[in-house]
Amino acid sequence: MIVIDLHFLRLAVLGTQRVALANLSRCSYGTVPRPVQESAERLSREIEARPDHFLRLKLYPSLAEVRKQLASFLNVKLNELVFTTNASLGLNVALRNFEWEEGDIIFAFSTTYDSISRTIDYLCDIRPFPKRNIINLEFPTSAEEIIALFKREARANPAKPGGKRIAVIDSITALPSVYLPWKELVKICQDEGIWSVIDAAHSIGQEVGLDLSAAAPDFWVSNCHKWLSAKRSCAVLYVPERNQHIIKSSIPTSHAYISLRDRTATNFVDQFEWNGTIDHTPFLTIPDGNIRAQHPHDFMSSPLQSALQFRTRIGGEEKINAYCRDLAFRGGKVVADILGTCLLDPTGDLTLNMVNVQLPISERVPVNKDVHTFIVREILSHNAYSKLFHYQGKWWTRCSAQVWNEVIVAFRGIVAIANTKAPPQISDFEKIGHMWLEVFKKVENLYAQHG
Repeated sequence: MIVIDLHFLRLAVLGTQRVALANLSRCSYGTVPRPVQESAERLSREIEARPDHFLRLKLYPSLAEVRKQLASFLNVKLNELVFTTNASLGLNVALRNFEWEEGDIIFAFSTTYDSISRTIDYLCDIRPFPKRNIINLEFPTSAEEIIALFKREARANPAKPGGKRIAVIDSITALPSVYLPWKELVKICQDEGIWSVIDAAHSIGQEVGLDLSAAAPDFWVSNCHKWLSAKRSCAVLYVPERNQHIIKSSIPTSHAYISLRDRTATNFVDQFEWNGTIDHTPFLTIPDGNIRAQHPHDFMSSPLQSALQFRTRIGGEEKINAYCRDLAFRGGKVVADILGTCLLDPTGDLTLNMVNVQLPISERVPVNKDVHTFIVREILSHNAYSKLFHYQGKWWTRCSAQVWNEVIVAFRGIVAIANTKAPPQISDFEKIGHMWLEVFKKVENLYAQHG
């Protein structure tokens, strides 16, 4: 049984969540629970009241404490973890720091996130022109088939003598959303001599039991604002000690950069402490434990609620994600039933907290930016949204499940989410299904009949 404090949950539902009638796209940009948002606002006021005092004296120790907690969360060493503003930047740090040579190979998948796929295109478009190798994933599929496919591709494309191969692997793909067997793929990389760069943008806060020391990727990046309930935007970049020599410079290059001519040891962490003026508040909304004002005269004397505290109070990582995974799969089937379609992953074996449902939009509807924009505007006009995308010749929607979407048993101010014979209430999914049905009819009438 998952037990949730109803009063505390309502703080989230009635705060930043209250605007949306049926928003099942929280995973795109994350959602800040109201207690965390209020903490961020109060912390921001403290910083703005005395910016030099905070930025010069308090910032670095505060960030070090957050890194310490996240290092424990991910089971890595403190000096192996740094912050970036988002996963895309962290992945660019890894990819752009390799010293590419002609004939090097970059493996990616047909599901690789668009901006990272374009980054790979760019790197292969400029000297010394490494080679891009795209591995096509077709669904439905299984973890075993993905593993076998990757192994075949790796062995069919050997490195040239003295060359290198790099594989960009999603832990959980964005569109469509599929949980890849990334740990097994990392093991293949180790066996085949391939560098593994893991795009884990959706992992932290959704994938339970992360142990990066055991999984041993070469590079790993994850957003903390998508699923970990932190304020956007903030991300963590993991580079184990054995690979820190690869990262010669942060992006942008930091004032802590030491010329390679003069460098005697890595200063990996130092280079990511200050990369220009940004809002550091999002990073400081993460840590567990009370965050208080550091000066006796500061107006903020009461403790603030952090993202990790919020998640602990409503049940903890395992319970949160067990509920969300169950709700996503059940809810996806409800939407599919309403629309008369199917799920991309019908067994649910590759589904975590995001589910892909086919939309009943015919092939007569053209696939272009104008149509996409029209559909997005229509669904948003209903005060609702789930992500729209086109894949394998069909239109799909990605629905994400969060703890505040549904609860079923209320008793004495406590909500219990239990595995009972009665399925959990999934009205948000029913709403989005009926809204998509209405939008689909309008799209068909406008585009399919009149071209």
